[in-house]
Amino acid sequence: MTEIISIIPARGGSKGIPGKNIRPLVGKPLIVHSILDCRESRLVNQTLVTTDDPQIAAVARDYGAQIIDRPAELASDTASSEVALLHALLEIEKQGVEPELIVFLQCTSPLRTGQDIDWAIAQFREEGADSLLSVSPSHRFLWQKVDGQAQSINYDYCDRQRRQDMNPQYMENGSIYIFKPWVLKELNNRLGGKISLFIMPEEQSYEIDSLADLKHVEILMTQKLS
Repeated sequence: MTEIISIIPARGGSKGIPGKNIRPLVGKPLIVHSILDCRESRLVNQTLVTTDDPQIAAVARDYGAQIIDRPAELASDTASSEVALLHALLEIEKQGVEPELIVFLQCTSPLRTGQDIDWAIAQFREEGADSLLSVSPSHRFLWQKVDGQAQSINYDYCDRQRRQDMNPQYMENGSIYIFKPWVLKELNNRLGGKISLFIMPEEQSYEIDSLADLKHVEILMTQKLS
């Protein structure tokens, strides 16, 4: 059976915000917003939540997600998202599912919609991509320190251009990733092959990494609902 599956990794050991993935956000646990985005999508056939935490599993199951029990060694602070994604993919393949595409969603990016997911999938197919990431426009002048010396990264400070005259630049916003299974299996990466950029507005690109982020996103979501 060929289909499009979404995978939402959600481990239980968040240190920045304890219990982050099931912390309430405008009346629903954080992870639920991503599950509902998948249910709103017309193109996603199945939603998986890979977790090591029984509470997260129970919440996700109540909202219609299939649970992939993630081994503890794949849920440590140092374990990458890719190892969790690969484990989930192999587990679903054991059930006879052969995904055409995998949509990887991070529950820390709750401002996307199911329509955004469908638009991203449509763009993926139209461009003949192998992988896709969502981005938002960036207009920042970036610097770095090398051997104690300041260096401009994305512009020449001796010939400063107006921002509107610079080549378009984009920031990875962590909201949507799409890839063909071979990309993950062969490259051990969410990105590879022909990469497509799905551009989202900045106001949809906030990620929740702190309590301040959580409060800010809640204000935005409350305003949208009012």
